[in-house]
Amino acid sequence: MAKTQMRYRMNYYIGIDLGGTFIKGGIADETGKVIVKNSVPTEFEKGWEGVVNNMITLSKSLAEEGGIDFSDIRALGAAIPGMIDDDNGHVIYSNNLRWKDVPVAKVISSALNLPVHISNDANVAALGEAEYGAAKGVKDSVTVTLGTGVGSGIIINGKIFGGAGAEIGHTVIHQGGEDCTCGRKGCFEAYASATALLRFARRAMEQDKTSMLWQLAGSMENVNGKHVFDAYFAGDAAATKVVETYFDDLATGLTNIANVFRPQVILLGGGVSAQRENLTKPVQERVNKLIYGGDLGPKVEIRTATLGNDAGFLGAVALAKQH
Repeated sequence: MAKTQMRYRMNYYIGIDLGGTFIKGGIADETGKVIVKNSVPTEFEKGWEGVVNNMITLSKSLAEEGGIDFSDIRALGAAIPGMIDDDNGHVIYSNNLRWKDVPVAKVISSALNLPVHISNDANVAALGEAEYGAAKGVKDSVTVTLGTGVGSGIIINGKIFGGAGAEIGHTVIHQGGEDCTCGRKGCFEAYASATALLRFARRAMEQDKTSMLWQLAGSMENVNGKHVFDAYFAGDAAATKVVETYFDDLATGLTNIANVFRPQVILLGGGVSAQRENLTKPVQERVNKLIYGGDLGPKVEIRTATLGNDAGFLGAVALAKQH
């Protein structure tokens, strides 16, 4: 009598990236191949119950859209902004969402009958880059996002380090320096964010009415990061001072990270990272000179993050798989 051959069933994982405007999500198989991805409005004005319900609805619709039997889905991971209790699946506090002590994992797990794991969005994005992006194959990496603020995620031995979320942007690099939104002065974020770059560019424009920045931007209000770097590479004196100082401050903060964690790689993401080698090369040169031990110690490579807007949900998939 012939033996019946059993059909192999693929395992799938849901990844959810909760943002202030949209909830992005996707389903990937156990090899990391993305089967389907989509997004829905966050609608945070509906309160946490409404937002979590949107996360649940998106998860169901993704499975339906991808033609995946829910019984083949093993777990769900979610990237959420704010201070997160990873172990208990609670959002302790999220200022962007105006949440306090929200039992996200418990509610979603009950609704979908799945194991649910959540973590801080910056941590999860860093895990995405470590599993599927620019830090793939690297055990220890730190991802630094240069956007409105300075976000950060730390991966040690392939796993998220720091629990509630590492706030590297709020380490001080200039005692008594620029005001920071956190209430302190001289934070890394107040010097290395895209917001900081533009603030310094506007000051330079105010002081130098002959700067090329005026021609490129038209006004101080319209200046953007591309204008600043274009003027810099054209040799404009005001832009040169702004950008060179920005490189110095960014390298100072990254060297602190390198000295504390000595990761193999530091990834730069966010709007400023669009400059790619124009950013990483001069910053790498500075970090190499500043890092403890110089050439005697292991090198910390500065790279550009590659996953962009997919880092969050892919990291959430990786988080689900790890657990």
